[in-house]
Amino acid sequence: MKSLKHIGRIQNTGAKVLVVFRTLPGESNMALVLPVAQLPDQYHDSIMTLVETDQAQDAFEFGEIMHIRPFPDGRPMLRAMQADGRLIKVPTDSVMMTPTTNDTVLLVNLNTLIAEQKNCTVDELCTFVSGAPTEVKEVQEETPAVDPDIPAPVRAQATNDTALTDKDLAKSYRSQADAMYKEAARLRKEAEELDPTVKKVKKVEETADA
Repeated sequence: MKSLKHIGRIQNTGAKVLVVFRTLPGESNMALVLPVAQLPDQYHDSIMTLVETDQAQDAFEFGEIMHIRPFPDGRPMLRAMQADGRLIKVPTDSVMMTPTTNDTVLLVNLNTLIAEQKNCTVDELCTFVSGAPTEVKEVQEETPAVDPDIPAPVRAQATNDTALTDKDLAKSYRSQADAMYKEAARLRKEAEELDPTVKKVKKVEETADA
């Protein structure tokens, strides 16, 4: 049976979730997850198809791929789910990862194993993530309607609920640009492996002086 990363369930409810980020900055005991049961069909199908791709399975965090992939309606996945209030923060000891139907491991224990493999502390795992949001509330407040045709920047909650500054937004934009650049480079490399570009050499005809 194929093993799939990033998939789990909440222990006390059994609700299926996708683990977007295993840890959060400054809160290694908390994870950011996306419950999938209540997602609109078009979002649910796109998300579940994405998590099964090689790119998602190779990614350290599912949020890295969501950060650069859009839904069919054009909304960037990570931004859309955060703007719609669908991302929630939960304790890592409440999430049971289910790579297969027969294999399970608590996220808190998985994080410990990953940290040991990377020779770092669990608190440092978030430093390996590109595009991670900053603080996210455990209980999402009501979010105003968002025009799906106008993608909004990642709406990370600033510390102490203060408004995001230009510096915060610039940092978010740079992070997005870096992630997109890496993805573009990867796709270009794969394209070259499948169909190498043939460089055309222009012949320059030498003409005699009049």
